Amino acid sequence: MQKDIEELESLSVEDRKRLAISGLELDSLNRCGSFFQIDQEIVHMSCEYEGIEVLTLEGALAKHEWLEQYYWKLVQKDKDEYTRFVADQKHPKGYVVIAKKGSKNILPLQTCLFLAHESIQHVHNIIIAEEGAELHLITGCASSASTEHGAHYGVTEFYVGKNARISTTMIHTWGENIEVYPRSAAKIEENGTFLSNYVAMSPVKNVQMYPVAELVGEHAVARFNSVVVAMPGSCLDLGSRTILSANNTSAELISRAITRGGTVIARAHILGEVEDTRGHIECKGLILEDGIIHAVPEIEGWVTGTELSHEAAVGKIAHEEIEYLMSRGLDEDEATATIIRGFLDVKIEGLPEMLQKQIDAAIDAAESGF
Repeated sequence: MQKDIEELESLSVEDRKRLAISGLELDSLNRCGSFFQIDQEIVHMSCEYEGIEVLTLEGALAKHEWLEQYYWKLVQKDKDEYTRFVADQKHPKGYVVIAKKGSKNILPLQTCLFLAHESIQHVHNIIIAEEGAELHLITGCASSASTEHGAHYGVTEFYVGKNARISTTMIHTWGENIEVYPRSAAKIEENGTFLSNYVAMSPVKNVQMYPVAELVGEHAVARFNSVVVAMPGSCLDLGSRTILSANNTSAELISRAITRGGTVIARAHILGEVEDTRGHIECKGLILEDGIIHAVPEIEGWVTGTELSHEAAVGKIAHEEIEYLMSRGLDEDEATATIIRGFLDVKIEGLPEMLQKQIDAAIDAAESGF
């Protein structure tokens, strides 16, 4: 399907730039496929890799009757007002990605959710990696430079099959008066791996998200990583929760947060329900200008054989660190930028090099504002 591709090509230079720093390539040269939705209009959908099927949600439900067993099974319709809004839509928008058994995409699949004119954009996405499949996604969510107000409601359900792997990297580039309410959940089977990475470096009015991953098969792994900057007027209420429901499962939740005057609430929760489970939370915050960073790490163990730990720290740049770098020949601005870059530098184990470079590029693009 390729519908109104001219609409993508006619985007303004500024909007193209916003998509680029969100990790999206309009020419798709380094992607195995693409899905673009502008407001509620799906303007482009393609996938050149035969092991991966990309469909609209409506099209997938019509084509695959079995998909009903995945639809609204991880996220509850009545979870809150945002899920109820999405569930009430007669013609739901969004995409379904199915990585078929044993498939592996070397180049990532990109999806774009772009808010241009409408007051509310809503989507429901389902991502399935069948047994032994490996799927890499990069999702760029952005608003037009000319969009003054709006909201995004997004529901996403991830299913990681036996011996399968999903890595998903979401980069947000919203506007300073945009409100964003993602609601997502994941289910990971035996020997499955789920990597979720989130980057938000631009102004936004409000983001509220708390994805949940349940590890239901032995030796399943989940890792959440987030790198965010809160500008003045921004409120980022972020976090993740993992439930270790099977033996020999593990989870790692890592966040790096900077405030330049905005508010960051960094939530993290690991629940160890059964024996031989491990989890770790690491939350670090840096206050560059007066703002709020509220770290809320929680570990909850139900049995003697679970090992859970957390560490959290919030502070400012140490003056002696700046002085040390200045003694090495850097000026004060260069020294400060070097420290900030080191703070945000999170290398993600198991992430393909191309996606790691995309995360680094998003951070680099925002550094000039520091």
